[in-house]
Amino acid sequence: MSHRPIVDQSAFKLSMRHLAGAVSVITVGEHAERTGFTATSVSSLSADVPSVIVSVNRTSSSWPAVDKYRRFCVNVLAADQQHVAQSFAGFGGRRGVERYDGAQWYQLATGTPALANALTVLDCELETVLNHHSHAILIGRVCAIETREDVEPLLYWRGGYRRLSSEAAVF
Repeated sequence: MSHRPIVDQSAFKLSMRHLAGAVSVITVGEHAERTGFTATSVSSLSADVPSVIVSVNRTSSSWPAVDKYRRFCVNVLAADQQHVAQSFAGFGGRRGVERYDGAQWYQLATGTPALANALTVLDCELETVLNHHSHAILIGRVCAIETREDVEPLLYWRGGYRRLSSEAAVF
């Protein structure tokens, strides 16, 4: 077995801050058990059977609800929804159902809360959970989709929220 150098966690976290990503809020649960979290770790997996990958820390307060309900909704935030991202990140000590305050919600196929006026909403059934170190990798089968074309995404880069430049790049 080869000996590999151990990568410093702080250096790794700093390097990951250079990955610009769309900001999503993952909603899960029902009624008083509603909760969720802010994530930039969302990716498409397959179009053949529409599915996505979401990563969640298993020490997160949202993990038990994901495990119990086996469904979740990916709400990709529009540029004007930073307050929703902060709420679901726990700013101001918000936990559980309190994170839903200050925004409008509705339901799609699975009954999981979906954010009104999000850039896109992917309502998912949990198909597979892969545990890897501190996190669970969720593979969700997309059951319903709603998308808006008239807004820009909220992005996260270098530890802060960003917007796209108004000038489009030409290649």
